[in-house]
Amino acid sequence: MELISVIMPYFKKKYFVKNAIRSVLSQSYNKFELIIIYDDEDKTELELLKKILTKDKRIKLLVNNKNIGAGPSRNKGIEASKGKYLAFIDADDLWTKKKLENQLTFMKKNDCSITHTSYEIINSRNQILSYRKARDIKKYDALLKSCDIGLSTVLIEKKILGKKLRFAKLKTKEDFVLWLKVLKNRYIIISIDKPMTKWRKVENSLSSSIFQKLKDAFLVYNEYMRINVFKSIYLVLCLSLNFFKK
Repeated sequence: MELISVIMPYFKKKYFVKNAIRSVLSQSYNKFELIIIYDDEDKTELELLKKILTKDKRIKLLVNNKNIGAGPSRNKGIEASKGKYLAFIDADDLWTKKKLENQLTFMKKNDCSITHTSYEIINSRNQILSYRKARDIKKYDALLKSCDIGLSTVLIEKKILGKKLRFAKLKTKEDFVLWLKVLKNRYIIISIDKPMTKWRKVENSLSSSIFQKLKDAFLVYNEYMRINVFKSIYLVLCLSLNFFKK
């Protein structure tokens, strides 16, 4: 059995993190390490995680001296990881019990290096709001106008990321940059149309800020993908339209 490194950044998610961690620890595939990166200058919630840490030796805790953001925190987790495969989960999301087992089995059977799955969107009360269907993404251009990859659904071989492919230093869409770079390196992102993750939509979070999303989307295209200003604006509009269509 190959080791899977599960990476979880933490910032003010005390009402959800226990269930998120429980959904990882209860996986049917149990050869994994869970790397939690505490990303908050305020250390009042650190004791909560330390108590959880003592309950399972597979949990490792990294503590940032200051808040550096989810992307750079995940990068720290990647650097500290020992697994052949990497999985990512946010501290308020949930996995189904056989998520890792089913995804890894599929990847071995179909000889693929990176997959993502369909997922359900839930609110703070765990009520299902909507559903996102995963699709195969074979080319860089196919993802440019619509980011259809749920971060917490991804399983990827660590060797793909090497030393250069990392999450961007953005407040939102930091993962979008990484998937685009992976596609630029001619990898195919294969889909599994089974909802193995519940992605939580929380009001007043960064992920729900429209202005922040628009700003970061422009930076994805213009700064990270080196696309000119006019085309970047066009792509931001396309991305926004596709988002509202969903």
